[in-house]
Amino acid sequence: MAAGRSLCYARPKSAKPIGGPKSYRPIFLLCVPFNILERLIYARVETITDPLLPQEQAGFRLGRSTVDQITLLTQDIEYSFSAKKKARAVPVDFTAAYDTVCHRALTCKLLRLLPDRHMVHMIVEMVSNRSFTLATVNDQRSRLRRFKNGVPQGSVLAPILFTIYTSALPATISRKYAYADDLAIMNTDGDWLAVERVLSKDMATLGEYRLYQRKLRHWGSNLGCFKFSRVVCSWVLTAKPREIVAVTRPFNSPGSLNTYN
Repeated sequence: MAAGRSLCYARPKSAKPIGGPKSYRPIFLLCVPFNILERLIYARVETITDPLLPQEQAGFRLGRSTVDQITLLTQDIEYSFSAKKKARAVPVDFTAAYDTVCHRALTCKLLRLLPDRHMVHMIVEMVSNRSFTLATVNDQRSRLRRFKNGVPQGSVLAPILFTIYTSALPATISRKYAYADDLAIMNTDGDWLAVERVLSKDMATLGEYRLYQRKLRHWGSNLGCFKFSRVVCSWVLTAKPREIVAVTRPFNSPGSLNTYN
């Protein structure tokens, strides 16, 4: 397999109907020398970029995992109940996360973080100058196609590049818990309406960021468009037995999620 060319296999996602193309996750198999080169670059880049990334982002970072974010979220819920406050959270997700990375926008963000312009140029060339062949379970293969946007799943550099690409999310009043393309924001207060007002404001902020990203289509991509969940999760402390119970319901407040779906 030539450098820059990859073989793409579509793997079905769990709990998804197998009839639609969105039910499959593309996995790209790259040539061994290309993978080795990516690992060498990753070893150099990771030590520079990691301290500059937001602390709330735990995805694909050394010593961090989903367990950390779940534990932190659980502790914050327990602290809110200890302070006799209400806790409420909203899950946010990216649509086709890796596929929506705009190479020009990624170049700008890499130039801000990496001091070596030659390294940035090399990384962007490796990401943008790629082509693939789609293979089926019957070993049938499509014609050669070229990437226009995105970073391929299965690439060594793809996770850290995506994390850098999404590191410019706007600040919110609510606390953020992020792992790669999964994000949750949580707010606590003594009053449910106050909590919901803050969450609505933060979701409007994220919605404005999404609309700003969509205005950059002349770069050749929708960039990272948000897919907003319509469900808000609240936590209630029961008296007997004494335990925390999650309660979900539609989030229909003015200016909330539904405005940006």
